[in-house]
Amino acid sequence: MLSERLLSRAVRTMNGHYLDLQTPDSTMLPPPEPGKAYMLYMHIPFCERLCPYCSFNRFPFQEATARRYFNDLRDEMRMVADLGYDFESLYIGGGTPTILIDELVATIDLAREMFSIDEVSSETNPNHLTDAYIEALSGKVQRLSVGVQSFDDGLLQQMDRYDKYGDAETIAARVREVADAKAFTSLNVDMIFNFPAQTEEILRHDLEVICQTHTNQTTFYPLMASPSVERSLKETVGEVDYAREQRFYEIICEGLTGGDKPPFTFGSAWTFNTSDEAMIDEYIVDYEEYPALGSGGMTFLQRSLYINSFSLREYHERIASGAMSIMGQKKFSQRDHMRYRFMMQLFGLRLDKRQWEADFGCSVAGGLPAEYVFMKAIGAFDIDDAEQITLTPKGRYLLVAMMRQFFVGVNGVRDQARAALPEDERELLFGAGVPCK
Repeated sequence: MLSERLLSRAVRTMNGHYLDLQTPDSTMLPPPEPGKAYMLYMHIPFCERLCPYCSFNRFPFQEATARRYFNDLRDEMRMVADLGYDFESLYIGGGTPTILIDELVATIDLAREMFSIDEVSSETNPNHLTDAYIEALSGKVQRLSVGVQSFDDGLLQQMDRYDKYGDAETIAARVREVADAKAFTSLNVDMIFNFPAQTEEILRHDLEVICQTHTNQTTFYPLMASPSVERSLKETVGEVDYAREQRFYEIICEGLTGGDKPPFTFGSAWTFNTSDEAMIDEYIVDYEEYPALGSGGMTFLQRSLYINSFSLREYHERIASGAMSIMGQKKFSQRDHMRYRFMMQLFGLRLDKRQWEADFGCSVAGGLPAEYVFMKAIGAFDIDDAEQITLTPKGRYLLVAMMRQFFVGVNGVRDQARAALPEDERELLFGAGVPCK
């Protein structure tokens, strides 16, 4: 699709500007603005083994290092509390947050003591869907997101997940058991589409299995890899074909939201819910500003992007010294901020024009004339009135493509940060890897 290629190119150009980091103004985040709602993000960068497509900051698990890290994370949380922040929502991502369940629970408990936390989201892997883990998280976590990626054994083997987490049938049974137990307000199943070896038949089978698991939320991410991971993928499973991405997305939308009695409805451009109770998958839709704690965390506050050190050693040293681990900062102009809001709110399927005018002092068309005219001309907008902008099916796919390209750019920043790691932490590890001390 020509419009997708043009938008992807535009987002790549903007990424070069958005993600051009400078030396930070301070070793501490700015204090909160009165009356503003914030979400807290925590990053747990440890996995039992590292998946070859993943560009997030992650390291092979070593228990002593991970326990020290959780302790540092709780100290960093105290720093944020001392700045005056309060939070309604906590999102814990990774890596594998449940890698040490006792440490995760202790961290959640402290967060609930220190802040006004109403809801907690945590990511996990299928091998942690056991009675002991579910019992430990029940009542403490409201939304559990399980990284499944596919219910095809062949793809799981290519992703190096089959031996780690079990075959597709076993994983589906685990998900269904947890869903039927209703231990969580939302049980999300993370999936990936457009893997090189994935066919339309494999994708349709994934959709059938998703419906059979009784999960009340699923997220289908397009494959998005940084340049370093893209090279590795090409060597192991083949080259990514973005030309078929739209067709795969259309199959997903039809399979989950089509027909007289669709099993799911849209929660965002790539998240699907069975009920209004399901919590949002992408926290950046509901919370534009958020401090991010932990190694490799990315914060957005007061029109500035902050990135924490990717080095576990440096992270520990900085927290132990009483400072945060901020390694880079990018200040957004008002136009940068408008572009960010435009993309994120439309990805969430509704741009609030009244809020836009109150925050920016102009209309959407006045603030971003080129972007507005282009999206309108290509048929991306469904409703465009005084209150809001919503998307057509074509518009939803274009937002998926834009977000994919945006996150590819973010992954590129992660690659740069990883390249600056000390010698023994530098390599982007695959497979079993070597534990980092």
